[in-house]
Formats: sequence, C-alpha cells, structure tokens
Amino acid sequence: MFLKTQIYDRIRLPFRKDRELYTSLQEMLGFYPRHIQYYKQALMHKSSATPGRRGTTEHNERLEFLGDAVLESITSDILYHHFRTQREGFLTNTRSKIVQRDTLNQLAREIGLEGLLHSNAHSNAHNSYLGGNAFEALVGAIYLDRGYDACMHFMRNRILKHLINVDTMATKEVNFKSKLIEWCQKQHIQLEFRLISEQRDEHASPVFITRIILEGLDGETGKGYSKKESHQQAAKATLRALRADKAFARSVFDAKERRTAQEEMPVALVPEA
Repeated sequence: MFLKTQIYDRIRLPFRKDRELYTSLQEMLGFYPRHIQYYKQALMHKSSATPGRRGTTEHNERLEFLGDAVLESITSDILYHHFRTQREGFLTNTRSKIVQRDTLNQLAREIGLEGLLHSNAHSNAHNSYLGGNAFEALVGAIYLDRGYDACMHFMRNRILKHLINVDTMATKEVNFKSKLIEWCQKQHIQLEFRLISEQRDEHASPVFITRIILEGLDGETGKGYSKKESHQQAAKATLRALRADKAFARSVFDAKERRTAQEEMPVALVPEA
C-alpha cells in the first residue's frame, strides 16, 4: 500500500491534469504508466487527432500496428504452453478467435477502454472496430512503456484470467460461413464453396482446400483438416478481402449486374402471343 501511494505521489505533481487518466489506467492494467504519452496516443482516434510538435498528426494507428503483432505473439505463447498436445491448426484457429475484432471489441467494452477513447461522433457511429483497434493500440503502448513481460502479465492476469476462458474459446464456433452466406443472400450474390484440393499432411491426415466463388469470380481459399473447417477459413478470408479490397468488391457487384441484365434480356425479346 505504501509503495502504491509513493508511486502515485511521485507522478501526481508533474502530471496533475492527468490524474484521472493515471488512475483509470492503473485500474485497467494493474500498474501505473511510466510514459503517459504512449497511452494518450493509443486513446486518440484518427478522427480527433491534432498536429503534433513536428507537424505530424499523432493518433493510434501506428500503435495499433505494433500492438497487433505483439498480441498475436503473446497469444501464441500462451496457447502453445496451455495446449501442450494440440497441433498447429488447432492453435492457429484458437488464436484467431481471441484476436479477432469482435472479441477485441467486447474486451474494450468490458475493461472500460471505450470510455477513454477520443473520437468524433461520426467516426464512432460508422466504425464498428473502434474499440478493437484501440485495444491493439493499448497493447502497443504497454509494450513501448513496459516491455513484453508487462504485455504478457496484462493479457494473462487481466484478460484471460477474468474475461476469456481459453478452453471455452477453443471450442467456440465462429461461423464465418454463415456470415458470408447471409451477406450474399442480402446482396443477391451467387455463392459457391468449391473444393479445389484434397491432400495429406506429413502425418497422413486429410487436408482440404476450399475456394470461395462469388458471381463466378475467384475469392479467397481456406485450408482445414475437415471440409467444414476449410469452408470457415475460406469464408473468413473472403470476408476480409471484401472489406479491405474495394476493387474486388466492386468486381463482384459488377459481375452480378451483368448476370442479372442477361437474365432479363430474353424476357424482353419474347414476341407477343
């Protein structure tokens, strides 16, 4: 208790205006920040960023990039030691469930991170990944401030110990296939899950590779130890491609328009009875 008060007294005077932020971060992380500027940057969305001293705009996208890599490394480390007999495919699938944006969005809400973010209302209403991106930026800030071990402590003791059950998460089915099917139905886009390869790995286990076909155009592929798993991975990769690659999404809709136009043409050419 004395040590905690001593640390607080040491930082209180030079950072009096940041006292509430220090307290909130200490409750969230389990330790006081050493370099508060990293955390301020992590909490600054691009929509509310202001020019810095060097004329550059400081926001959390660079920390998000760093935190994404650190988070994947830490999660891989934890899963590797937790599931000592599971194969690489299982570990990869479980890690993807933990670091996916929906999970990170939920974590940002539960630890109170969303309440500390600086972003304008328009951006907040149109960006469903705001919290998840900020969570990655926060991990990046912890890494720069305290190093890898502090990031590991935060994930293991603050997140996985209280908010995520690793064993439950491993068996949770994230149905990307259903999401893709639902989206295609709403947009009236033809969808096909095409098995393009069936192989054997070094242990003679079957490995399936599936490709998504949208309106006759090649989407992404997915690999798994079952057809179902390959469908899920292909659907996940295709959803990401549709969101990230505007040219690809546009080509799918253009192909749909060409198909529907061809379907309507013969009707117009039918002579009157």
